[in-house]
Amino acid sequence: MVNITHKSNSLRQAIAKATVVVSRQETIDAITNKQVPKGDVFEFSRAAGLLAIKKTSDVIPDCHPLPIEHAAITYKIDSLHIIISVEVATIYKTGVEVEAMHGASITALTIYDMLKPIDKEVEIASIKLQSKKGGKADFNKQLTGDLKCAVIVCSDSIANGKAEDISGKAIISKLEKLNLKVSVYEIIADEFSEIQKKATQLSEENFQLVLFTGGTGLSSRDVTPDAIKPLLDREIPGIVEAARNYGQQRMPYAMLSRGVSGFIKKTLLITLPGSTRGAEESIDALFPHILHVFQVAKDVKHD
Repeated sequence: MVNITHKSNSLRQAIAKATVVVSRQETIDAITNKQVPKGDVFEFSRAAGLLAIKKTSDVIPDCHPLPIEHAAITYKIDSLHIIISVEVATIYKTGVEVEAMHGASITALTIYDMLKPIDKEVEIASIKLQSKKGGKADFNKQLTGDLKCAVIVCSDSIANGKAEDISGKAIISKLEKLNLKVSVYEIIADEFSEIQKKATQLSEENFQLVLFTGGTGLSSRDVTPDAIKPLLDREIPGIVEAARNYGQQRMPYAMLSRGVSGFIKKTLLITLPGSTRGAEESIDALFPHILHVFQVAKDVKHD
């Protein structure tokens, strides 16, 4: 199956439609009057459809097992057409469109099976996904290509040439996949004053998104959050809380990160862990959802 361990839970919803067509009005009358020999068509098919929704991963190999937190099957009769609507919702890492379509398929097939003894020309006319929402696609705003971005690596060993930067380059790679172009990429030492100077400079140069990686831990030289926090006009603690929560689900040591985030004037600064894994997981946790802040940034007031 496709690896979804890097994804975050979000509300996922899908609606699928299926249409069963009968050949005569007598069949419709038998359904509505509950005179079909095999039983109540709508109730039997609804039960079958609900079971199918929950069993989707058992019969479609690449589907992930997931918690079904809402499922509803409704019917509409339009002349000789029986229109089935299946709605499914979950809070999980992957969508439920296949579950909705599987439910619609089995509901339609059950109706077909119950009606074929009284209508030899009954047929399943269509099964299709009507809508879906949830996941990253709903949050991926088209303004990303216009953002002025910078990535700053804070590390004594890398600044001294004793080690090679991996986390900063990994961040840039992930941002590029989101259509975010990084115009400044620099490596600086773990120096309080130098970190503050760089953050202030980038804000004055009207950078909109600045990511610092490194110096968020507990060693004596980890001072990035301490340097950045006093500069923030408006702190946004939920950003790093989300990153820590995401990381801790994968690595318990993530709780030790001291990252901070917020605005310096119109510049959003986020401090990320210095480990490659921690930095990458933070990007996965925050993007593209974090880009919503630039939709509302014009409402942020500064002194």
